[in-house]
Amino acid sequence: MGTAAAAPQKKSRLTKEESYYLATQWKLMGRKFRRHHLARASLVILGIFYAVAIMADFIAPQGLQSYDQRTTNASPSRVHFVDENGFHLRPFIYALTSTRHPETNRKIFVEDTSVRHDLRLFARGEAYRFWGLIPTTVHLFGTDGNGPLFIFGTDGMGRDLFSRIVIGSRISLSIGLVGVVISLVLGIIIGGVSGYFGGAVDTVIQRITEIFRTFPTIPLWMALSAAIPPRIPVLQVYFYITIILSFIGWTDLSRKVRSKFISLREEDFVMAARVAGCSVPRIIATHMVPGFLSYLIVDLTLAIPGMIIAETSLSFLGLGIRSPATSWGVLLQEAQQIQNLALYPWRLLPLAFVVVTVLAFNFLGDGLRDAADPYK
Repeated sequence: MGTAAAAPQKKSRLTKEESYYLATQWKLMGRKFRRHHLARASLVILGIFYAVAIMADFIAPQGLQSYDQRTTNASPSRVHFVDENGFHLRPFIYALTSTRHPETNRKIFVEDTSVRHDLRLFARGEAYRFWGLIPTTVHLFGTDGNGPLFIFGTDGMGRDLFSRIVIGSRISLSIGLVGVVISLVLGIIIGGVSGYFGGAVDTVIQRITEIFRTFPTIPLWMALSAAIPPRIPVLQVYFYITIILSFIGWTDLSRKVRSKFISLREEDFVMAARVAGCSVPRIIATHMVPGFLSYLIVDLTLAIPGMIIAETSLSFLGLGIRSPATSWGVLLQEAQQIQNLALYPWRLLPLAFVVVTVLAFNFLGDGLRDAADPYK
C-alpha cells in the first residue's frame, strides 16, 4: 500500500522538476519575481499611480484653470462622520470661513459648522473632456452644492493641490517612459553597431560617447533648455524636455549593449546567421537583442526613476515644464519658499509622490534583476 501511495507523489514530483527544467526564461523569471514581495507591492503601487494618471481628469475634482482667491493656502479639508446629531454613514465636510490670526495677522480658515456638504461618488462638477474627446461633468467624487473640498489643501492661488498633483502625474510619470523608450532605441542602435563591428567603428563611437558622458549634467540641462523658445505650446515643451532627457540618458545603456554584443558576436548562433546570409540589422534585432532582453528590461526599469527625477529637477529649476501646465516638479518649484515649510507644509506633498514613485521603481528593478539572474 505504501509503495502504491508513494508512486503518484513521485510522479508528481518528477513532473514539477521536468516543468522547471523545461520552462522558458520568462516563466523562470516570473516564478522568481513572485517570491519578491517588495517588488510585487511596488508593481501594484506603480499600477495604481499610472491608472490615476490615465484617469486624471475624471479623478481630479477641479481642473488646472480653477482657482479661488478666497481660499488661498487653505489647509486640507477635514472629513467628518459625526456631528451634533450623531454618527452618519455618509461622510461630509463643513464650509470654510476665513479670519485673521490675532498675532501674525495671517489669514487662517475655520470650519463653519452651520453649513454642511455631503461627499458623493460620481458627483457633478467642473466640465471637462475625458481624454480630450468626451465632454462630461462627472468626477469620481465631490460634494453637493460645490462645497470647498480640498483633500491636500490649496496653493497660493487657491487651486486644489490634490487635483494639480493628479493632473501633474501625467507628465511626471509618462516622461520617464517616453524618455526611456527613446534612450532604448538610441542605446541599442549605437551600442549595437559599436559592439558588433568593433575596430575603428567601435573606437570612434566610444570616444563620442565619452564626450557626452563628460558634460556636467546641470549646465548641459541649462544650455539645452535655453534653446527652447519661451512661448510655445505645452505639448512642444513636453516633447523638447523628453528629447533633452533622452539626449543625456542613452550613454549608459549604449555601453551595456556594446559589452553584451561583444560577448555575443562570436557565438555559434550568430555565426550561423551570418553564414545563412542574414543582414546585419536582422542579426542584431532577431538573434542578438533577444539574448539579453531580460537584462534590458531590468536596466530600463531602473532608468525610469532617473528620468522622473531629472524632469522634476528641470521643472524645479524653472527650466522644464512651465505654468499653466503642471508636473510634480512645477508644484515643488512653486512651493520652494521657506515659509511653505513653516506655515503651509501640505504644499510639499508632491515631494512624497516623487519619493514613493522612485522607490517603487527601484524596488521593482531590484526584483526584476534578481529574477533575471540565472545564478539565483
